[in-house]
Amino acid sequence: MAKKEYIIPIFIPFLGCPHDCAFCNQVKITNFKDKLDKDKLIEEIEKNLSYFPGEKADELAFFGGSFTGLDEDVMIAYLDVAKSYKDKGIIDRIRLSTRPDYINNSILDILKEKSVDVIELGIQSLDQKVLDYNERGHKIEDSYKASELIKEYGFSLGHQIMPGLFMDEYEKSIKTAIDSANMNPNMVRIYPTLVIKDTKLEALYNLGVYNPLDLEKAVELSAELYMIYRAKDIDVIRIGLQTTENINEGVDVVAGPFHPAIRQLTESLVYRKYLEELIERENIDRDFTIHTDNRSISIIAGNKKSNKKYFYQKYGINLSFEADKSDFISLEDRKIKLNLDGFIYSYVKETYGGDLILD
Repeated sequence: MAKKEYIIPIFIPFLGCPHDCAFCNQVKITNFKDKLDKDKLIEEIEKNLSYFPGEKADELAFFGGSFTGLDEDVMIAYLDVAKSYKDKGIIDRIRLSTRPDYINNSILDILKEKSVDVIELGIQSLDQKVLDYNERGHKIEDSYKASELIKEYGFSLGHQIMPGLFMDEYEKSIKTAIDSANMNPNMVRIYPTLVIKDTKLEALYNLGVYNPLDLEKAVELSAELYMIYRAKDIDVIRIGLQTTENINEGVDVVAGPFHPAIRQLTESLVYRKYLEELIERENIDRDFTIHTDNRSISIIAGNKKSNKKYFYQKYGINLSFEADKSDFISLEDRKIKLNLDGFIYSYVKETYGGDLILD
Protein backbone atom coordinates (compact mmCIF):
# COMPACT_ATOMS: atom_id res chain seq x y z
CA MET A 1 0.00 0.00 0.00
CA ALA A 2 1.31 3.43 -0.93
CA LYS A 3 2.54 5.62 1.91
CA LYS A 4 0.14 8.38 2.91
CA GLU A 5 1.42 11.74 1.73
CA TYR A 6 1.01 14.94 3.73
CA ILE A 7 0.49 17.89 1.42
CA ILE A 8 0.02 21.57 2.28
CA PRO A 9 -2.32 23.11 -0.35
CA ILE A 10 -1.93 26.84 -0.94
CA PHE A 11 -4.56 28.48 -3.17
CA ILE A 12 -3.89 31.61 -5.21
CA PRO A 13 -7.05 32.06 -7.36
CA PHE A 14 -6.82 34.58 -10.19
CA LEU A 15 -3.81 36.31 -8.65
CA GLY A 16 -1.54 35.25 -11.48
CA CYS A 17 -4.04 34.85 -14.28
CA PRO A 18 -5.56 37.72 -16.28
CA HIS A 19 -7.30 35.29 -18.64
CA ASP A 20 -10.99 34.50 -18.45
CA CYS A 21 -11.31 30.98 -19.84
CA ALA A 22 -14.84 29.86 -20.62
CA PHE A 23 -14.80 27.01 -18.10
CA CYS A 24 -13.05 28.74 -15.22
CA ASN A 25 -14.12 30.32 -11.96
CA GLN A 26 -11.18 29.85 -9.62
CA VAL A 27 -12.99 31.35 -6.64
CA LYS A 28 -15.63 28.64 -6.92
CA ILE A 29 -13.17 25.85 -7.72
CA THR A 30 -10.71 26.61 -4.92
CA ASN A 31 -13.25 27.91 -2.37
CA PHE A 32 -10.76 30.71 -1.68
CA LYS A 33 -11.08 34.38 -2.55
CA ASP A 34 -8.84 36.36 -0.22
CA LYS A 35 -5.54 37.79 -1.36
CA LEU A 36 -2.76 35.73 0.16
CA ASP A 37 0.08 37.82 1.57
CA LYS A 38 3.32 36.49 3.03
CA ASP A 39 2.10 36.46 6.62
CA LYS A 40 -1.07 34.61 5.66
CA LEU A 41 1.03 32.12 3.72
CA ILE A 42 3.13 31.36 6.79
CA GLU A 43 -0.01 31.14 8.91
CA GLU A 44 -1.57 28.68 6.45
CA ILE A 45 1.58 26.54 6.36
CA GLU A 46 1.83 26.42 10.14
CA LYS A 47 -1.85 25.54 10.49
CA ASN A 48 -1.47 22.61 8.11
CA LEU A 49 1.75 21.42 9.72
CA SER A 50 0.03 21.25 13.10
CA TYR A 51 -2.20 18.48 11.72
CA PHE A 52 0.68 16.32 10.42
CA PRO A 53 2.80 13.77 12.33
CA GLY A 54 6.03 15.36 13.44
CA GLU A 55 4.80 18.67 11.98
CA LYS A 56 6.43 17.78 8.66
CA ALA A 57 4.98 17.61 5.16
CA ASP A 58 5.89 15.76 1.99
CA GLU A 59 4.92 18.68 -0.18
CA LEU A 60 3.85 22.32 -0.33
CA ALA A 61 1.69 22.83 -3.41
CA PHE A 62 0.53 26.13 -4.91
CA PHE A 63 -2.83 25.55 -6.61
CA GLY A 64 -5.23 27.79 -8.52
CA GLY A 65 -4.51 30.78 -10.68
CA SER A 66 -1.29 30.66 -12.70
CA PHE A 67 1.58 30.81 -10.30
CA THR A 68 4.26 31.98 -12.72
CA GLY A 69 1.96 34.77 -13.92
CA LEU A 70 2.20 36.47 -10.54
CA ASP A 71 4.09 39.70 -10.21
CA GLU A 72 7.70 38.52 -10.03
CA ASP A 73 8.34 40.06 -6.59
CA VAL A 74 5.21 38.39 -5.20
CA MET A 75 6.13 35.05 -6.75
CA ILE A 76 9.65 35.21 -5.32
CA ALA A 77 8.34 36.19 -1.89
CA TYR A 78 6.05 33.13 -1.85
CA LEU A 79 8.84 30.87 -3.05
CA ASP A 80 11.26 32.24 -0.46
CA VAL A 81 8.82 31.20 2.27
CA ALA A 82 8.38 27.74 0.76
CA LYS A 83 12.14 27.32 0.27
CA SER A 84 12.83 28.28 3.89
CA TYR A 85 10.67 25.36 5.05
CA LYS A 86 12.32 23.02 2.55
CA ASP A 87 15.82 24.13 3.59
CA LYS A 88 14.92 23.30 7.21
CA GLY A 89 13.75 19.82 6.19
CA ILE A 90 10.15 20.56 7.18
CA ILE A 91 8.82 19.95 3.67
CA ASP A 92 10.32 17.70 1.00
CA ARG A 93 8.92 19.14 -2.25
CA ILE A 94 7.58 22.36 -3.72
CA ARG A 95 4.91 22.05 -6.41
CA LEU A 96 3.14 24.68 -8.47
CA SER A 97 0.60 24.89 -11.29
CA THR A 98 0.66 27.30 -14.20
CA ARG A 99 -0.22 27.91 -17.85
CA PRO A 100 1.99 26.74 -20.73
CA ASP A 101 2.41 30.30 -22.00
CA TYR A 102 3.73 31.43 -18.62
CA ILE A 103 6.89 29.34 -18.84
CA ASN A 104 10.20 30.57 -20.23
CA ASN A 105 13.89 30.38 -19.39
CA SER A 106 13.94 33.38 -17.06
CA ILE A 107 10.99 32.03 -15.06
CA LEU A 108 12.52 28.57 -14.88
CA ASP A 109 15.82 30.07 -13.69
CA ILE A 110 13.94 31.59 -10.75
CA LEU A 111 12.05 28.38 -10.00
CA LYS A 112 15.29 26.39 -10.06
CA GLU A 113 16.99 28.83 -7.72
CA LYS A 114 14.03 28.61 -5.32
CA SER A 115 14.18 24.79 -5.20
CA VAL A 116 10.86 24.08 -6.92
CA ASP A 117 10.48 20.38 -7.70
CA VAL A 118 7.24 19.88 -9.66
CA ILE A 119 5.61 22.07 -12.31
CA GLU A 120 2.13 21.18 -13.53
CA LEU A 121 0.86 22.63 -16.78
CA GLY A 122 -2.83 23.19 -17.41
CA ILE A 123 -2.73 22.14 -21.05
CA GLN A 124 -6.47 21.21 -21.00
CA SER A 125 -6.53 20.24 -24.70
CA LEU A 126 -4.04 19.79 -27.51
CA ASP A 127 -6.60 20.70 -30.17
CA GLN A 128 -6.23 24.35 -31.20
CA LYS A 129 -9.89 24.82 -32.07
CA VAL A 130 -10.96 23.51 -28.66
CA LEU A 131 -8.55 25.91 -26.95
CA ASP A 132 -9.84 28.81 -29.05
CA TYR A 133 -13.54 28.02 -28.48
CA ASN A 134 -12.87 27.92 -24.74
CA GLU A 135 -10.91 31.19 -24.86
CA ARG A 136 -7.79 29.62 -23.46
CA GLY A 137 -5.57 32.30 -25.01
CA HIS A 138 -2.53 30.29 -26.04
CA LYS A 139 -1.34 27.96 -28.80
CA ILE A 140 -0.82 24.21 -28.53
CA GLU A 141 2.82 24.87 -29.42
CA ASP A 142 3.13 26.59 -26.04
CA SER A 143 2.30 23.28 -24.32
CA TYR A 144 4.98 21.43 -26.27
CA LYS A 145 7.61 24.11 -25.75
CA ALA A 146 6.88 24.54 -22.02
CA SER A 147 6.91 20.79 -21.42
CA GLU A 148 10.26 20.42 -23.17
CA LEU A 149 11.81 23.30 -21.25
CA ILE A 150 10.56 22.05 -17.89
CA LYS A 151 12.10 18.63 -18.51
CA GLU A 152 15.36 20.16 -19.77
CA TYR A 153 15.67 22.05 -16.47
CA GLY A 154 15.21 18.83 -14.51
CA PHE A 155 11.81 19.55 -12.94
CA SER A 156 9.14 16.88 -12.63
CA LEU A 157 6.49 17.65 -15.24
CA GLY A 158 2.76 17.33 -14.71
CA HIS A 159 -0.04 17.71 -17.24
CA GLN A 160 -3.65 18.58 -16.52
CA ILE A 161 -6.22 17.78 -19.22
CA MET A 162 -9.94 18.56 -19.44
CA PRO A 163 -11.89 16.15 -21.67
CA GLY A 164 -15.37 17.32 -22.63
CA LEU A 165 -14.73 21.02 -23.13
CA PHE A 166 -16.94 23.12 -25.41
CA MET A 167 -16.55 21.80 -28.98
CA ASP A 168 -14.44 18.90 -27.80
CA GLU A 169 -15.11 15.42 -29.17
CA TYR A 170 -14.23 11.90 -28.05
CA GLU A 171 -11.53 11.52 -30.71
CA LYS A 172 -10.03 14.92 -29.86
CA SER A 173 -9.78 14.02 -26.17
CA ILE A 174 -8.13 10.72 -27.05
CA LYS A 175 -5.63 12.51 -29.30
CA THR A 176 -4.90 15.04 -26.55
CA ALA A 177 -4.04 12.20 -24.18
CA ILE A 178 -1.88 10.45 -26.77
CA ASP A 179 -0.02 13.65 -27.67
CA SER A 180 0.37 14.51 -23.99
CA ALA A 181 1.62 11.01 -23.12
CA ASN A 182 4.14 11.20 -25.96
CA MET A 183 5.65 14.23 -24.18
CA ASN A 184 6.34 11.85 -21.28
CA PRO A 185 5.15 13.91 -18.29
CA ASN A 186 5.86 12.36 -14.91
CA MET A 187 2.24 12.66 -13.83
CA VAL A 188 -1.17 13.74 -15.07
CA ARG A 189 -4.52 14.90 -13.73
CA ILE A 190 -7.70 14.17 -15.70
CA TYR A 191 -10.51 16.64 -15.05
CA PRO A 192 -13.69 15.82 -17.01
CA THR A 193 -15.24 19.22 -17.66
CA LEU A 194 -17.87 20.45 -15.21
CA VAL A 195 -20.14 23.45 -15.70
CA ILE A 196 -19.37 25.81 -12.82
CA LYS A 197 -21.56 28.74 -11.79
CA ASP A 198 -20.73 32.18 -13.14
CA THR A 199 -18.68 30.99 -16.11
CA LYS A 200 -19.11 31.50 -19.84
CA LEU A 201 -19.57 27.75 -20.10
CA GLU A 202 -22.64 28.06 -17.86
CA ALA A 203 -24.08 30.66 -20.24
CA LEU A 204 -23.46 28.35 -23.20
CA TYR A 205 -25.06 25.49 -21.29
CA ASN A 206 -28.13 27.57 -20.41
CA LEU A 207 -28.50 28.52 -24.08
CA GLY A 208 -28.42 24.86 -25.06
CA VAL A 209 -25.26 25.43 -27.10
CA TYR A 210 -23.00 23.30 -24.87
CA ASN A 211 -23.85 19.80 -23.69
CA PRO A 212 -21.43 18.40 -21.11
CA LEU A 213 -20.50 14.74 -20.92
CA ASP A 214 -22.87 12.67 -18.84
CA LEU A 215 -21.31 10.59 -16.08
CA GLU A 216 -21.33 7.29 -17.98
CA LYS A 217 -19.60 8.79 -21.03
CA ALA A 218 -17.12 10.66 -18.85
CA VAL A 219 -16.16 7.45 -17.04
CA GLU A 220 -15.82 5.56 -20.33
CA LEU A 221 -13.59 8.29 -21.76
CA SER A 222 -11.59 8.66 -18.55
CA ALA A 223 -10.93 4.92 -18.56
CA GLU A 224 -9.43 5.15 -22.04
CA LEU A 225 -7.32 8.18 -21.09
CA TYR A 226 -6.22 6.49 -17.85
CA MET A 227 -5.05 3.41 -19.77
CA ILE A 228 -3.20 5.51 -22.35
CA TYR A 229 -1.14 7.12 -19.60
CA ARG A 230 -0.71 3.90 -17.62
CA ALA A 231 0.61 2.12 -20.72
CA LYS A 232 3.40 4.72 -20.79
CA ASP A 233 4.01 4.27 -17.04
CA ILE A 234 2.77 7.81 -16.36
CA ASP A 235 1.18 8.26 -12.95
CA VAL A 236 -2.46 9.44 -13.03
CA ILE A 237 -2.54 11.32 -9.75
CA ARG A 238 -6.14 12.51 -9.92
CA ILE A 239 -9.37 12.02 -11.86
CA GLY A 240 -12.07 14.65 -11.28
CA LEU A 241 -12.13 17.82 -9.23
CA GLN A 242 -11.83 17.38 -5.51
CA THR A 243 -15.13 17.67 -3.67
CA THR A 244 -15.34 20.81 -1.54
CA GLU A 245 -18.11 22.79 0.11
CA ASN A 246 -18.71 24.50 -3.25
CA ILE A 247 -17.70 21.81 -5.74
CA ASN A 248 -20.76 19.65 -5.29
CA GLU A 249 -23.93 18.97 -7.17
CA GLY A 250 -26.62 21.53 -6.45
CA VAL A 251 -24.11 24.05 -5.14
CA ASP A 252 -21.65 25.47 -7.69
CA VAL A 253 -21.62 22.50 -10.07
CA VAL A 254 -24.43 23.36 -12.49
CA ALA A 255 -24.04 20.35 -14.78
CA GLY A 256 -21.55 17.79 -15.99
CA PRO A 257 -20.14 14.46 -14.84
CA PHE A 258 -19.64 15.22 -11.16
CA HIS A 259 -19.20 12.23 -8.85
CA PRO A 260 -17.18 12.22 -5.61
CA ALA A 261 -15.71 8.81 -6.53
CA ILE A 262 -15.20 9.22 -10.27
CA ARG A 263 -11.69 7.78 -10.05
CA GLN A 264 -13.04 4.60 -8.49
CA LEU A 265 -15.70 4.40 -11.20
CA THR A 266 -12.97 4.78 -13.83
CA GLU A 267 -10.67 2.15 -12.34
CA SER A 268 -13.61 -0.21 -11.86
CA LEU A 269 -14.42 0.04 -15.57
CA VAL A 270 -10.80 -0.74 -16.45
CA TYR A 271 -10.95 -3.85 -14.28
CA ARG A 272 -14.25 -4.82 -15.90
CA LYS A 273 -12.65 -4.65 -19.34
CA TYR A 274 -9.74 -6.75 -18.08
CA LEU A 275 -11.85 -9.42 -16.39
CA GLU A 276 -14.12 -9.68 -19.42
CA GLU A 277 -11.12 -10.22 -21.67
CA LEU A 278 -9.79 -12.82 -19.21
CA ILE A 279 -13.10 -14.68 -19.00
CA GLU A 280 -13.37 -14.94 -22.76
CA ARG A 281 -9.70 -15.77 -23.35
CA GLU A 282 -9.60 -18.46 -20.65
CA ASN A 283 -13.11 -19.78 -21.43
CA ILE A 284 -14.21 -19.30 -17.83
CA ASP A 285 -17.83 -20.34 -17.39
CA ARG A 286 -18.17 -20.73 -13.63
CA ASP A 287 -17.86 -18.79 -10.40
CA PHE A 288 -14.38 -17.79 -9.30
CA THR A 289 -12.60 -16.00 -6.45
CA ILE A 290 -10.40 -12.97 -6.92
CA HIS A 291 -7.45 -12.73 -4.54
CA THR A 292 -6.04 -9.23 -4.13
CA ASP A 293 -5.56 -6.40 -1.61
CA ASN A 294 -8.50 -4.74 0.15
CA ARG A 295 -8.44 -1.52 -1.90
CA SER A 296 -8.49 -3.43 -5.16
CA ILE A 297 -11.36 -5.58 -3.94
CA SER A 298 -13.64 -2.55 -3.62
CA ILE A 299 -12.55 -1.27 -7.03
CA ILE A 300 -13.01 -4.61 -8.80
CA ALA A 301 -16.42 -5.20 -7.20
CA GLY A 302 -17.49 -1.78 -8.50
CA ASN A 303 -19.53 1.05 -7.07
CA LYS A 304 -22.57 -0.53 -5.38
CA LYS A 305 -21.18 -3.88 -6.62
CA SER A 306 -21.85 -2.87 -10.21
CA ASN A 307 -19.16 -5.15 -11.64
CA LYS A 308 -20.40 -8.14 -9.66
CA LYS A 309 -23.87 -7.53 -11.06
CA TYR A 310 -22.50 -7.04 -14.58
CA PHE A 311 -20.68 -10.38 -14.69
CA TYR A 312 -23.59 -12.28 -13.18
CA GLN A 313 -26.13 -10.77 -15.59
CA LYS A 314 -23.94 -11.22 -18.71
CA TYR A 315 -22.12 -14.49 -17.94
CA GLY A 316 -23.98 -16.04 -15.01
CA ILE A 317 -20.73 -15.87 -13.03
CA ASN A 318 -20.61 -14.92 -9.37
CA LEU A 319 -17.44 -13.12 -8.28
CA SER A 320 -16.19 -13.60 -4.75
CA PHE A 321 -13.17 -11.99 -3.13
CA GLU A 322 -10.45 -12.86 -0.67
CA ALA A 323 -7.88 -10.43 0.72
CA ASP A 324 -4.42 -11.59 -0.28
CA LYS A 325 -0.89 -10.28 -0.85
CA SER A 326 -0.83 -11.90 -4.30
CA ASP A 327 -3.11 -11.10 -7.24
CA PHE A 328 -4.73 -14.12 -8.86
CA ILE A 329 -8.01 -15.83 -9.71
CA SER A 330 -8.76 -19.22 -8.18
CA LEU A 331 -11.07 -21.72 -9.82
CA GLU A 332 -11.76 -25.27 -8.72
CA ASP A 333 -8.91 -26.72 -10.74
CA ARG A 334 -6.48 -23.89 -11.45
CA LYS A 335 -5.10 -20.46 -10.64
CA ILE A 336 -4.73 -17.58 -13.08
CA LYS A 337 -2.32 -14.77 -12.24
CA LEU A 338 -3.77 -11.28 -12.53
CA ASN A 339 -1.73 -8.82 -14.58
CA LEU A 340 -3.67 -5.58 -15.01
CA ASP A 341 -0.63 -3.66 -16.25
CA GLY A 342 -0.01 -6.28 -18.93
CA PHE A 343 -3.63 -6.04 -20.06
CA ILE A 344 -3.51 -2.23 -20.20
CA TYR A 345 -0.30 -2.26 -22.23
CA SER A 346 -1.68 -4.81 -24.72
CA TYR A 347 -5.05 -3.05 -24.98
CA VAL A 348 -3.49 0.35 -25.62
CA LYS A 349 -0.91 -1.01 -28.05
CA GLU A 350 -3.62 -2.73 -30.07
CA THR A 351 -6.05 0.21 -29.91
CA TYR A 352 -3.75 3.24 -30.15
CA GLY A 353 -0.27 1.88 -30.85
CA GLY A 354 -0.07 3.54 -34.24
CA ASP A 355 -0.06 6.97 -32.61
CA LEU A 356 1.29 6.30 -29.11
CA ILE A 357 5.03 5.87 -28.74
CA LEU A 358 5.39 2.78 -26.55
CA ASP A 359 8.73 1.45 -25.31
